[in-house]
Amino acid sequence: MATTNDLKNGLVLNLEGQLWQVQEFQHVKPGKGPAFVRTTLKQIPSGKIVDKTFNAGTKVETATVDRRTMQYLYKEGEDFVFMDMETYDQYPLGPGLVGDAWKFLLENSDATVAMYEGKALYIELPAAVELVITYTEPGLQGDRSSGGTKPATVETGAQVGVPLFIENGEKIKVDTRDGKYLSRA
Repeated sequence: MATTNDLKNGLVLNLEGQLWQVQEFQHVKPGKGPAFVRTTLKQIPSGKIVDKTFNAGTKVETATVDRRTMQYLYKEGEDFVFMDMETYDQYPLGPGLVGDAWKFLLENSDATVAMYEGKALYIELPAAVELVITYTEPGLQGDRSSGGTKPATVETGAQVGVPLFIENGEKIKVDTRDGKYLSRA
């Protein structure tokens, strides 16, 4: 159990038998009335997002989530196979659990897998990854109809918008949260 004063981003709560991850929280002390905490919660694993308000000091049940560093090994059918780096156990995770993270998963790359009671809940990638451009059209100087960017396919098969000067075979840094080009690597 924890109080609403202990809330922080990423904390997993057990509310009415369902797991919810705190996305955002804000302590509010109005001029009149008692203080309260406004939160944005994401349901695990469905991804449904809701806003919930708690009175300040209210006790909430937390879920003990074990975050483990695992290495992505390979894709087998629809599943993505990860290996726990401490126990060497392998876990096949379905596409619903991996979500859009597949766009940035390279074989032998590390990811953090959140486990609860022996079941994987979700995966977290590093903030940025380095990927090689496998195909992009040549950028023409003076072509600014697309805002100075062009589509490029990276080695994982994902599409990323890159500046016109980027060419095939270059290594770029991509933000895993929104899939945007950051810089050359």
